Amino acid sequence: MYGEIALFSGNGNTPLAQEISQALALPLCPADVFKFPNQNVFCRLRTSVRGKDVFIIQPIANSYDEKGVLASVNDNLMELLIMIDTAKRDSAGRITAVVPYFGYGRTDKKDQPRVPISARLVADLITTAGANRFLTLDLHAGQIQGFFNIQVDEITAFYLLSDYIKNKNISNAVVIAGDIGATKKARNFAQHLDLPLAIIEKRRTQQKDGSRAEVLNVIGDVRGKNCLIFDDEIDTAGTVAQAMAFLKEEQALDIYACVTHAVLSGPAVQRLTEAPVKEVVATNTIALPPHKCFSKLTILSVAPLLAEVIRRIHLGISVGELFNE
Repeated sequence: MYGEIALFSGNGNTPLAQEISQALALPLCPADVFKFPNQNVFCRLRTSVRGKDVFIIQPIANSYDEKGVLASVNDNLMELLIMIDTAKRDSAGRITAVVPYFGYGRTDKKDQPRVPISARLVADLITTAGANRFLTLDLHAGQIQGFFNIQVDEITAFYLLSDYIKNKNISNAVVIAGDIGATKKARNFAQHLDLPLAIIEKRRTQQKDGSRAEVLNVIGDVRGKNCLIFDDEIDTAGTVAQAMAFLKEEQALDIYACVTHAVLSGPAVQRLTEAPVKEVVATNTIALPPHKCFSKLTILSVAPLLAEVIRRIHLGISVGELFNE
């Protein structure tokens, strides 16, 4: 049995950590986490964690401070690793890395010569730093769980998103997989909502001049239907914006997008603002600055879900039972 919970937050998503703290009715433990002028990350815990059950909340994603200064994916990764090491050296009873968004998760295999498997490297770093357990939401690929040699709890925002859509009572709807890779997730979403599934397929065709052009095709019926695009994340929004435009060309009605992680890199906000989408629904696994929030974006909080999972881990109660229907 471990000691009392000690809840810490890095700088990656402080608002989410504060919501989790409120849901658990536990204060965040004080810690100084900052960068020296030479950009080295430093951490000092301002309370002892000896023998305690430590939970460190930190997504591996870009974030912005109150002044709008960017902290990169790598900055937040280093913060996480150094906070874990700090807790380990203070004799924590157990350390759980709570990583709402697992950066580098899309580099999960060697799909071409001479490339890394960065997801495995990051998993090794977290383990080597001293984490005893890893808690995350909706990995890009489920097999990433196997990259860890510690206990992994991968929970899902699937029900949070699907319940939101159910409550909207969207009639005459169809779930859309934005590409072949998203088919399994979209199929499960469609099955849960008792809706049909359609898949957008991309093909590259050889032109007469020798060039190759990308052609979209839809497998399924979308004409005169409201479309729900479902995936785990939106990054630059290139694929999803293209899919939305294509669905409109196929005479679809209202278009919605549901994702767990709103990464929104580069031109994503502009693309989604200009795209023929009625609403983009995402969660707060990644903290978005004001300039990445737009009128079509709805953010759902995963704080109650994460708080309940943290409580169950601490008490030794089954996490899986949360999602058994």
